[in-house]
Amino acid sequence: MTISKQKNKAFFVVDGNIGAGKTTFLRILSDYLHAHVVYEPTDKWQTIVGTENLLENFYRDTPRWAYTFQSYAFITRIIEQESHAYQFAQPIQILERSVFSDRYCFAKNCYELGFMTELEWKLYQDWFSWLVDNYVIRPNGFIYLRVDPIICHQRLTKRHRHEESGVSLDYLERLHQKHEDWLIHKLDVAPYVKDIPVLVLNCNQDFESSELEQKNLMESVANFIDQWMKIDWKKNPSVTIVR
Repeated sequence: MTISKQKNKAFFVVDGNIGAGKTTFLRILSDYLHAHVVYEPTDKWQTIVGTENLLENFYRDTPRWAYTFQSYAFITRIIEQESHAYQFAQPIQILERSVFSDRYCFAKNCYELGFMTELEWKLYQDWFSWLVDNYVIRPNGFIYLRVDPIICHQRLTKRHRHEESGVSLDYLERLHQKHEDWLIHKLDVAPYVKDIPVLVLNCNQDFESSELEQKNLMESVANFIDQWMKIDWKKNPSVTIVR
């Protein structure tokens, strides 16, 4: 699909750390808004060639699999977004993460930790620039689920996915800072990414079991999207922190 074929749709991205509650948040959001939700293509990462689990390989031996996993995750996100844009008629599509979180959080973190070589990082950035310029619609807004790393770690422990058993608090703290640098402080990001508005939702509370918490969060998202539909965001602040 070319970019021009997707221009009749609006795209928003729900982002946040591992364990922030993105999938749960999106399930709730799909019940509140007339929008089509696109989840992370984790099934594609877990069942390659029948039995190969690339996500598990990445966590088990990150230096060996970092470049392979980050590249494949990037490409499958684009494929997933395009396929859903073809199949569903809703004017608003909401994604679970995007290629931008891949680039500014996960891949960058792998490089800084020494899990990608200088050459691999350069190749990754070249792929990113070309694919984003030619195949990726820039989001109309980011919805950032801001959660303390310690709470993310507690939620990971509770949900007990075997691929995530080796995810440490230190790793989550690094990813948290990457999200803050990108979405809040707009550090070392492309100029067009700086212009994309960000709604920051404080999600330390357990919203899954609280209807009131859900209602407040969903109303914030609805207002954020409604603002985008009515005003020129370039004339307004790019970060909105609520609650």
